[in-house]
Amino acid sequence: MRSTGRAAPGASDAAALTVRALPKLTEIGAAAWDACATSPETLSAGDETFNPFVSHAFLSALEEAGCVSRKTGWMPLHLAVEREGRLIGAAPCYLKSHSQGEYVFDHGWADAYERAGGSYYPKLQVSVPFTPVTGPRFLVAPGQAPDEAAAALAAGLRALRQKVEASSIHVTFMREREWEQAGSLGFLQRTDQQFHWENEGYAGFEDFLGALASRKRKAIRRERRDALADGIAIEHVTGRDITQAHLDAFYEFYVDTGSRKWGRPYLNRRFFSLVADAMPERILLVMARRAGRYVAGAINFIGDTALYGRNWGCIEDHPFLHFEVCYYQAMDFAIARGLKRVEAGAQGEHKLARGYRPVLMHSAHDIADPALRNAVADYLKRERAHVEAAAELLGEATPFRRCTGEPE
Repeated sequence: MRSTGRAAPGASDAAALTVRALPKLTEIGAAAWDACATSPETLSAGDETFNPFVSHAFLSALEEAGCVSRKTGWMPLHLAVEREGRLIGAAPCYLKSHSQGEYVFDHGWADAYERAGGSYYPKLQVSVPFTPVTGPRFLVAPGQAPDEAAAALAAGLRALRQKVEASSIHVTFMREREWEQAGSLGFLQRTDQQFHWENEGYAGFEDFLGALASRKRKAIRRERRDALADGIAIEHVTGRDITQAHLDAFYEFYVDTGSRKWGRPYLNRRFFSLVADAMPERILLVMARRAGRYVAGAINFIGDTALYGRNWGCIEDHPFLHFEVCYYQAMDFAIARGLKRVEAGAQGEHKLARGYRPVLMHSAHDIADPALRNAVADYLKRERAHVEAAAELLGEATPFRRCTGEPE
């Protein structure tokens, strides 16, 4: 499917811009896409210089494996903004027939609209499928004007929404600067929260524990000891050391977790082989072995400054093994690699007691029906105030010592 349109009125040289919707990411070359995803015009100060999830390799693996398709309800319609055939901006975009695999929940909006006689689906989703990780969504080519590209992409999304008769546009897990750009372009703004661990230049895990209140420090040491009490050994596997046998074992864990949480796992076995082949140095498998076989594991992706924990599973239940494999081992790896933070996925206030702090997430939404838009706008205003207040309260409940003079 292709859609051609003009950029937003008032954007500089707008008449020269063309927006296309592409059903395959391969219609944009990997070098051109990745140049947009990593350009200074896309990134802000402090941003991850390489976000694995918006890379051409990761998104292409999802498509090649069939994880995103019309059949799965994630039909690719990536936007490309061009001037005289030259790419100046892009966005990862999908036509959705449901609200699964997004981690920014709009089921209530859909239900209310359907009860009122409307059709909420299809909708347009600008995101990385099945991946609740903040990253660039409005990708700008080197040397181009970011605001012009954002305006062109927003206009292109609205034109595409009209063409495919979608109810709405949802840009999720976007960076704060893009969120502000979207707000200035008339998108509704939403916030949520996650919990991230910050590496404060720790020399080792014990150095991190030294920053905690005594009771919390003792609790974490006990959890780590108990997690390995049944003769469990932990392995870190990355790069070309990752074998198909490792992936087979991990996939068994992943399927078990997925079937219990949401009924059907989003990712298939082929995806993991494809992505491990395309970007092996960006993958860390944390595998737990007992009695000669793997019993649990987690897959992480390695950015230039952050470690991203994505999926986990197990075939044996052991106390605190989830915390060890997903949180503490990730922190160990980040400290050893000099990474600045660990992002351990969506939700989970239990992460707070383990040194993870609340961080605001941002999304933007554009809804065609004025009645639904007004109702959502009112809801989001109240929700933003609640999220900010909750984050402030949770920020005061961290396990860290309040001052250097607090007793050990």
